[in-house]
Amino acid sequence: MKPPTPLIGRHRERAIFDDILASGDPAFIAVYGRRRVGKTYLIRKALEPQLIFELTGTKDAPLKEQLETFTSALSLASGGKFSTASKSWKAAFSQLAEWFATLPKNKKHVLFLDELPWLASPRSRFLPALDHFWNAWASKRPNLVLIVCGSAASWMIRKFIHDRGGLHNRITHRIRLDPFTLAETQEFLQHKKTALTPMGIAELYMALGGIPYYLTFVKRGESPAQTLDRICFEPGAPLRDEFNLLYPALFDSPERHINVVRALAKKSLTHHEVATAANLPSSGRLTTLISELEESGFIRSYLPFGKKKKDTLYRLSDEYSRFYLRWIERSRADSGSWQKMRTRPAWRAWSGLAFEELCMKHLPQIKAALGIAAVSTETSSWIHRPKNPSDTGTQIDLLIDRADSCINLCEMKFTEAPFIIDKKYATTLRARRETFLQHTGTKKSLINTFITTQGIKETPYALELADTTILLESLFKK
Repeated sequence: MKPPTPLIGRHRERAIFDDILASGDPAFIAVYGRRRVGKTYLIRKALEPQLIFELTGTKDAPLKEQLETFTSALSLASGGKFSTASKSWKAAFSQLAEWFATLPKNKKHVLFLDELPWLASPRSRFLPALDHFWNAWASKRPNLVLIVCGSAASWMIRKFIHDRGGLHNRITHRIRLDPFTLAETQEFLQHKKTALTPMGIAELYMALGGIPYYLTFVKRGESPAQTLDRICFEPGAPLRDEFNLLYPALFDSPERHINVVRALAKKSLTHHEVATAANLPSSGRLTTLISELEESGFIRSYLPFGKKKKDTLYRLSDEYSRFYLRWIERSRADSGSWQKMRTRPAWRAWSGLAFEELCMKHLPQIKAALGIAAVSTETSSWIHRPKNPSDTGTQIDLLIDRADSCINLCEMKFTEAPFIIDKKYATTLRARRETFLQHTGTKKSLINTFITTQGIKETPYALELADTTILLESLFKK
């Protein structure tokens, strides 16, 4: 029998739970995040000693069936003391309150309502009953912790995160659960007894992200290419059709969300450009839709250096979605597909962009490697588009603007051998620096920074132009 998987990482969330359990106040917590990110697992593992009641909604189940499920859960928790099904959610929560009142008052008890959007079906009156339960009774119980969770991200965001009525003001803590970092991914895979190098883990991360469920399919003794073939490309592969399940499980009317994701898979876009590329009106509804995707962790926004808010760019940040749209969707179900495709020139272009996104998600580790963890910084990109033939256009995908009067101009390179700065690339780097100085007018010191998988080959050009180098291993720091 395999040993149970421990709770990997999640130190920030565990600290929040510890503070709540140690406090003398009741807590109402909303946990949300993308599908498969491990929300339910976190709650069950982190709060197992205190978790006394758990109810999971059933998708598309009628009210009577949901109430019967509630009664079964309460009967199990209470040792059979409550076995008569209620006819309404208000009555059901009254039963829950009656039972909770009999529990010891000198320690915290956790009530967990999972898949909340499925419980709160239309005309069920679930949300008013939950609101009344908390406001009239539970909020007066210092030993009570109520946690609600749901995979339908747009619903959770609308009802708990951005809504200004209903239950919004009742929530005491909101936790968005993000994918694993590289360090957490490494810890997870080490528990599975894999012998992958940081380079191998990075290759998996660039395709799957730090999604715990996806990582459960990694098998000991396989290369990253073999793993991706088996779980994404072979006939019947478990993640081959995941994209078509992912967005419908998270959003109402997901077609518009998917259109935006498809548009951003090609390049970063402004709000107006998203509307044009996704064939959607540039309206408040699109703003909400973009916000839902960003809150769910699928896209991220960033402001280019020296630009105004209206110039905000949006970029697809979900690794699996990018990998699916670039490779899986275009492939035939065939064993060995990925091992063939990763030898093509297109793979090098994709891996470069995917590595850039990996770096963007590990900015704290990059700052620590630079020795500026305590320095106030702003990160952005910079694009200069020439207005006349004599001008030089250039782009910097990551710059770190520092309060200590320096700016790191970052280059991110995913290579299987030490990166070589040749004469042509050296000319590009010099021109980029001069163009940035000329068009921004900055007086700060500019530091060329390379973030690489295999380091930089020592050449005269490298000695001249590579001011600092950060290796992939630095991104695995906790």
